[in-house]
Amino acid sequence: MAHIGIWMYQNGGGDVIEQKMVRKLQERGHKVTTGLNLRHAIAENGKMLLDGMNLYELDCFFSYNAGEQTKYQVYLYEALDRHVPCINNFQAFAISEDKFKTNDTLRLHGIRTADYFLCHREDVETIRNKVLEWGKAVFKTVDGWGGMGMALVDSKDKLDMILPFLNQTDLRFFYIEKFIDYDGSDYRIDIVNGEFIACYGRKAKEGDWRTNVTSGGSVIMRDCDDKVIELAKRAANALNIEIAGVDIIYDRANEEYVVLEVNGIPAFATPEQEQMGLDFNDKKIEKIVELIDKRINNG
Repeated sequence: MAHIGIWMYQNGGGDVIEQKMVRKLQERGHKVTTGLNLRHAIAENGKMLLDGMNLYELDCFFSYNAGEQTKYQVYLYEALDRHVPCINNFQAFAISEDKFKTNDTLRLHGIRTADYFLCHREDVETIRNKVLEWGKAVFKTVDGWGGMGMALVDSKDKLDMILPFLNQTDLRFFYIEKFIDYDGSDYRIDIVNGEFIACYGRKAKEGDWRTNVTSGGSVIMRDCDDKVIELAKRAANALNIEIAGVDIIYDRANEEYVVLEVNGIPAFATPEQEQMGLDFNDKKIEKIVELIDKRINNG
């Protein structure tokens, strides 16, 4: 019998997903402890303690809660990963949380991404020249999610307006992507342990360019062909990430698919989305349970 620790988001049907996962793990003879928020753990003399439990004695730790992450929690996650098999493994998780590191890794593996540019905040002239060369660019924080911290710049006036504002922030460097001409919708491909789970899409609200649901975008039913699925699998494999939600858009100017992001904590379908027809939750739960078993046996 293995002891598995879980920290799972509870909103949007996450509590029900967790209950199903726990039952399946228990059916396989495992002990499961839920609610293990590392925010409340302490590390002391070779132990990581939470509610009287030494987390270093777990056989596997499953972390799946983007909305409540804190820097302290992530810091301990990295330490725990050195002692216990974690899903996702921390190295892959950390890359997926950083847009520059994600695209840098994807490019290393020959995978098409948006053209990007990173430089020190004081290198203003280089920033100005690159944005004006592109004509249309998106300023992003490397670790933002849900469309937060993004700004579209499509003119010299907007650039002159945004640079002084950015210089008032505590950002030490700027990350910029060339805007891709697309139809305002994307593909979200869910991958677990290299296997295709599901495809759906998101569509930007009228007058906006961001497809993120938290920025006003909406989830849409969407089919995809083998080319899109294979691209998503390659992206997940490049990051060596066990669970991924790969965001892909179609570049109309260059007539090719482009990986926009690799998300390490892609949400399950909410009850409302299930009513729309997104019915991949049970398959995803089963594959994650199989993945946990594999990590327990292989370390």
